[in-house]
Amino acid sequence: MEDLASEPARARTLIEQLQLLPHPERGYYVETYRAPFAVQGPAGAPRAASTAIYYLVTSQQPSSRLHRLRSDEVFHLYEGGPLEVLLLAAGQPPAVHRLGLDVAAGERPQLVIPAGTWFGTELAPGAGHCLIGCTVAPGFDFADFELAASGAPGEQLCVQFPAAAERIRRMLG
Repeated sequence: MEDLASEPARARTLIEQLQLLPHPERGYYVETYRAPFAVQGPAGAPRAASTAIYYLVTSQQPSSRLHRLRSDEVFHLYEGGPLEVLLLAAGQPPAVHRLGLDVAAGERPQLVIPAGTWFGTELAPGAGHCLIGCTVAPGFDFADFELAASGAPGEQLCVQFPAAAERIRRMLG
């Protein structure tokens, strides 16, 4: 496992005790559930009916990379945050939702991300970490995962969603 010395103490504890690993979109994760039966996946290939992971964003890696899945994903807040989630869907304005516990301020402890939506996460200012659960149905498979890289489609998303261009660029690198 990579050197965790620069991570905040609580993040190090979570990484060690939950046995989290570095994730390709930044942050840390571990798969906690994979349904034992298969369904037809988004491209016709068999997929587990559902999967679940722990996912941790830390102040040392405060944003994830912009990406999309071919399946629906549900975020569940466990600890920390709030976490801002950028959603980019064709034909809709960019939206930023806050995963958090201050329901009166518009935060929610759960968020659904529809299949095919580009999304990325960022810790809200002042947040040290955020531990969430991610449930995907049909289940996650890296074949159904696409990162937006610098260049196309990342720059195309900046043109398509100019109001979110600065945030999109932070989520491309």
